Amino acid sequence: MDAFFVDLGRRVRERWQAADFSLAAFPDIAQAALEENPPAKRVDLTALTRAFLRDDEQPFQTASGFGQPELVVFDDPRFYIQLLFWLDGTTQIHQHEFSGAFHVLQGSSLHAEFAFDNVRPVTAHFRLGDLQLTGTELLETGRTVPITSGAGSIHSLFHLDTPSVTVVVRTHSDPGTGPQFTYLPPHVAVDPFFSDALTTRRLQLLDVLDRTGAEDYGEIVRGMVAALDYERGFFTLQNCLDALRQRGEWEETWNVFAEKHGALAAYAAPTLEEILWRDRLVHLRSSIEDADHRFFLALLLNVAQASDILRLVAGRFPGDPVTTVLGWAEELSESSDAGTWILDAEYPDEEEDEGSEAPLDRFLGTLERCLRGEAGATDAARREALAQSSLRALVA
Repeated sequence: MDAFFVDLGRRVRERWQAADFSLAAFPDIAQAALEENPPAKRVDLTALTRAFLRDDEQPFQTASGFGQPELVVFDDPRFYIQLLFWLDGTTQIHQHEFSGAFHVLQGSSLHAEFAFDNVRPVTAHFRLGDLQLTGTELLETGRTVPITSGAGSIHSLFHLDTPSVTVVVRTHSDPGTGPQFTYLPPHVAVDPFFSDALTTRRLQLLDVLDRTGAEDYGEIVRGMVAALDYERGFFTLQNCLDALRQRGEWEETWNVFAEKHGALAAYAAPTLEEILWRDRLVHLRSSIEDADHRFFLALLLNVAQASDILRLVAGRFPGDPVTTVLGWAEELSESSDAGTWILDAEYPDEEEDEGSEAPLDRFLGTLERCLRGEAGATDAARREALAQSSLRALVA
């Protein structure tokens, strides 16, 4: 076992016992212990991982699938300390059924916090409401952040470096604070640990029908949506949306759901569209290797306002953040006889290309004027093209 984390765990236990094991006190105790003796300054991660591979004397390891991987480095009946390695960029928007604090041991992350208002329970495992972004910040190596259990602390972490490693001092579970919802912006909360095996198998079977070209695929989906409750109908639409669009049967299927559920359907439509948008941007990011470009796409995925994107860019890169963003946009652009693109934003075909200025220069000019708050009527078509793309936050 690693001596640093054994000492950290013992100090946390002693202080928590002095507070009568108050759950309300635990986040402050965990945060203070991590900040007093920061793991980022004390832990040799290379030596720790090699020792973990060789030494059988380790704390009890959970069967959790969280982390890539998760290493438990201190275990107590009331709490434990874990190292979480992250090789992929994103964690979903979520809340916790435990409390404590986390510390950035290696790498950096984009931290976003949210509130879920106007909550409307549909089932015990599925809720509707309004998810609002309340703040974003860059967490560099050495930062420590408290964790509060329950819906009062909804957040996401987008890990910017590979690997990123966090130290988490956490309780096992805080009674009465579940379910540990995952949030699908802008309107849906789901319990990721609730298992409906029948629905899972049905969705898998629908995938088989899609991939084998079943001619009655859309008809079958519409029959299911017409018969199912809201929760299972939503998951069926989520699973089948892309296939239905490719077949030209999405609108007809959506109308079946909308007619069945009336006003509640208004929560589902923008959430399903957002899922598609996020999947597209994640796919784009997976094909890009440059670290600065990946950081830019991480901001586009997680930050809703241009002003916040520029603030975060300014905090990480010197110089004018607008100039930095425009440089990235130009580097990620493509021009050919077929058209001009910045990522997936296509220069509008209907524009008349008069004068000597190239389409890309006009596109970048519109983007700059949007970022500086100077866009006018002549930018309307190009601004709309940007607003319908992965660059939408820059012109919001």
